[in-house]
Amino acid sequence: MTEPPFDRWLEDLERRHLAELSFAQVRKGLQAVSSLYVERRGRIGSGAVFEGEGKRAAFALFYGPLHHLVVERIVASVGAAEPPLSRVLDLGCGTGAAGAAWALAAGAEVFGVERSGWAASEARRTYAALSLRGRATAGDLLRERLPGRGAAILLGWVVNELGDPSRGTLLPRLLEAARRGARVLVVEPIAARQVPWWGEWEQAFAADGGRGDLWRFSAPLPPLVARLDRAAGLDHRVLTARSLYLPGHQD
Repeated sequence: MTEPPFDRWLEDLERRHLAELSFAQVRKGLQAVSSLYVERRGRIGSGAVFEGEGKRAAFALFYGPLHHLVVERIVASVGAAEPPLSRVLDLGCGTGAAGAAWALAAGAEVFGVERSGWAASEARRTYAALSLRGRATAGDLLRERLPGRGAAILLGWVVNELGDPSRGTLLPRLLEAARRGARVLVVEPIAARQVPWWGEWEQAFAADGGRGDLWRFSAPLPPLVARLDRAAGLDHRVLTARSLYLPGHQD
């Protein structure tokens, strides 16, 4: 029996990242990354989550699988994989996990753009482990040419880390890409604090035929992810996210 791609990918992650780091070191790295997300979000945009082996391993082993599972569920729920796509462009792709989930569901190639050279390299490993066609490059997501019909654009856990001027430039470009037929999906955490830009984006997506959603998914976590979750004092037995989705104009 052929091993599922998701399981192969998890085994590859564990083999590589636990080869030189102990579980305790990864747990410590996870607590540091979690602290950045909760208490020091201003440092995320500077790439602080990828500073040091422990934090990099924690992001790849823990947040990568979580992001994959969340995007997989959202894509299925909003029907974003049908009809099949030729290409998924993952802007701010991190380790490639989120874009890979959409590409697998839609039978597409995947192309990631990420400022961190380490993360772009990790994304290429993700695509290979999941037997996906595509590539990931280190670059500026704001400079990337956006596709149209037959393609999809994903921004997962990245728009909130941009400054207001960058978001102001990006929004009309995404709307224009959707008018040319691209499917656009934005995913962010459900934040305890106010996210001022979200309302503006949600209104703009709705005006162009899109939708905004809040999600709560009960999903069994992979064993290592669940173990890290408990050890770091976190609780992801229920996965949550908010999303904006434009299906792309079809006329």
